[in-house]
Amino acid sequence: MEDVLTELPPPSRFFEEDLNNFTPPAPPLPSPSLIFSNPKPDKPLRPSLLIIAVSSPSIHIFHHLSSKTLIGSVILPEITFSGSSTEPSLGDKSCNIYTFNVADDSIILVSVQCLIAAERSHIVAKLLIADQIIPERVLILDSIQSRNFRGKLSPDETFVYKLETSSEKREGLGEGNGGSSLLKGIDYFPSGSLVDGLAAALLGRCQMKNIKGTLCLSWPEFGGPVVSLLKSILHKSVLPGLNLSINGGIGDEYSRFSWTKDRPVYSEFYT
Repeated sequence: MEDVLTELPPPSRFFEEDLNNFTPPAPPLPSPSLIFSNPKPDKPLRPSLLIIAVSSPSIHIFHHLSSKTLIGSVILPEITFSGSSTEPSLGDKSCNIYTFNVADDSIILVSVQCLIAAERSHIVAKLLIADQIIPERVLILDSIQSRNFRGKLSPDETFVYKLETSSEKREGLGEGNGGSSLLKGIDYFPSGSLVDGLAAALLGRCQMKNIKGTLCLSWPEFGGPVVSLLKSILHKSVLPGLNLSINGGIGDEYSRFSWTKDRPVYSEFYT
């Protein structure tokens, strides 16, 4: 005779997705917001250049920029402040806003040190561009994702590509009339490869608002050589005259920081 207390129950007659129909949906997350420090700047902010650092190498470079001033943060309800330091740190999961000047140009830097979910990318892009911050030009710095790249990527190679909005391309075509592309001499991202997430949403926002926007994509995602290459490009094409030197080595500190955004690393590309 079967023991009804210890016998394994029969399989459910429902599929898992059917069972989820009986679960009430999770409440929607509150919208993100911008919080500025005192004294509050006049809004909307109108910088000549907005730099949004998403990739680990770009965040590392700008973290060591001593001339920047913290003016605010992007508050994301899904990101906890638990364990964050009182001063900006590479280990924090934060999204801070800084300002600095190069010659007569005012520049705003947004350092995205937290992983933003794909479904939240568009609302964050809308918050950062053409809402409370209306820039003349936007530079987005992100890494190439191996899963989206058409072709093989070697960890021993270091390179960058770019994507531009229509207005930025027109600026480059008008170099003879005083116009100039932001990243001259950089090849375009290969056809058939994809960009997703926050970087794609930011560039799409620039295109929709007719703002000159450039997305700079670097490979590999981590490592000293790509930091050096990106720093050279920024110094030559974007921020000439600005001291982007990194005190000390970039080995141990950068290696620890490379994992803070919880991005997956595909081991087959490193064997």
